[in-house]
Amino acid sequence: MRPVAIITDSCCDLPPALVDRFGVTVVPLTFTIDDRTYRDGEITSSEFYRLMKAAPELPKTSQPPVGAFIEAYRMALETASDVVSVNVSSKLSGTIDSAREAAKRFGDRVHVIDSLNLSGGQGLQVFEGARQAAKDSPLDVVVRAVESARDRVEMIVGLDSLDNLSRGGRIGRVSAFFGGLLDLKVTLTVSNDGAFEPVARTRGTQAALQHTIDWVGRKMAGRSRGEFIVAHFEQPESAEWLRRQLEKLYEVTDMYLVETGPVIATHCGTGWGVTALPAE
Repeated sequence: MRPVAIITDSCCDLPPALVDRFGVTVVPLTFTIDDRTYRDGEITSSEFYRLMKAAPELPKTSQPPVGAFIEAYRMALETASDVVSVNVSSKLSGTIDSAREAAKRFGDRVHVIDSLNLSGGQGLQVFEGARQAAKDSPLDVVVRAVESARDRVEMIVGLDSLDNLSRGGRIGRVSAFFGGLLDLKVTLTVSNDGAFEPVARTRGTQAALQHTIDWVGRKMAGRSRGEFIVAHFEQPESAEWLRRQLEKLYEVTDMYLVETGPVIATHCGTGWGVTALPAE
């Protein structure tokens, strides 16, 4: 029996190869488009983009049912003493409610953590916990690793428009930035309480990309070493530019270039994101 198993949900946007590498179990959310329901990750991001553009309505996303988490926890506890479940921000999804309800079935053996983040901001917390779990660290060490990453992680997202975010009802504090954007690109972050928060409006893609790099620099606060995730949805050139700039500016311990999954893309649309985890 290993001490701890790590479970998360598909809002972490981690591709299967990375999930397998870190020994993490991912419980998928679902989305429905043109009256057909898919599990997150069942089709490629490019195929999803094609379907979304052709669909008359925005896809509908759904959190995993309680039973999906029960099954994931049950299987993990066959080979681990405890489970740490790192889930998408409670301010952005009801997924953690399913996780918490499922955890009740297993007494004190399942420990649910609200990442207060999503996508790369959630993913780097998962990685920190998984690294400790792979060392057979005890439960308290794994939990502290996740919570430390939650405190340190910084994420900025650049969106081509706010259309999807507005139509999906998750615009919240970003609403003041909406309307008459023309060629303005909007950058967002996730606040300490796990909700979207506007950062800036920038005219043109290149200016927005440079603003993204400058914002990361401020958040690194003079620290030169860190781990990064660059994510994108239908913006590979922008993501590659961001990756190159980060590798020029910092001592990168790990760099992951990933595509945003359909569930996150449903609400955010096309754009990019950078997540930084400064070294302690």
